[in-house]
Amino acid sequence: MDALNQISTTLALTMGLAWASGINLYATLFTLGYLATTGNIDLPPDLQIVANPLVMAAAGLMYCIEFFADKTPGVDTGWDAIHTFIRIPAGAMLAAGAIGNLNPAVELAAAIMGGTLAAGSHVTKAGSRVLINTSPEPFSNWIASISEDFLVITGVWACINHPVFFLIALAGFIVLIIWLLPRIWVGVKKVFGFLGRLFNSQSNPANQNPPQ
Repeated sequence: MDALNQISTTLALTMGLAWASGINLYATLFTLGYLATTGNIDLPPDLQIVANPLVMAAAGLMYCIEFFADKTPGVDTGWDAIHTFIRIPAGAMLAAGAIGNLNPAVELAAAIMGGTLAAGSHVTKAGSRVLINTSPEPFSNWIASISEDFLVITGVWACINHPVFFLIALAGFIVLIIWLLPRIWVGVKKVFGFLGRLFNSQSNPANQNPPQ
């Protein structure tokens, strides 16, 4: 029974950090560092660096920047595009680090699974933001961003304190991603298709004023 609990705890931490990193990496790092500093979790050796005050300060500063960027229509999409190259590798690294000192093959498998999960949560977030940005009012962005921040902080806490419950919720989230991503992709293509036609018509005035 103890072995089963250990497995579920390690799996929840591994996949939880990867999932959360795909949504908000800096909130994930700061929350994990805070929980470790306050004695709420004993981090594996490869993750103890996140409790370093310098790392926590950097994560906190970047979270403050992201807090405002993520709530500004248009800016949030650009921010997500840049962080495609940050969140996914970081999710893979955190997943591998959460495994601890096990077989290198297990760490590599965790990195592959963690990177895939981080990519899924990142693409879902970024794609949904593109669709939300079609709304003229900013409130939907604020609500979405605050909800994501709350979800990440709560998720990191839950994967540490209630691993079995978290794994069940994560399984539901993965099913939701599989269902949502094709629909998000169709919507994103329509948005960028419309923008492409709009910019094309503006760059070709002859298309707007055909000869009489």
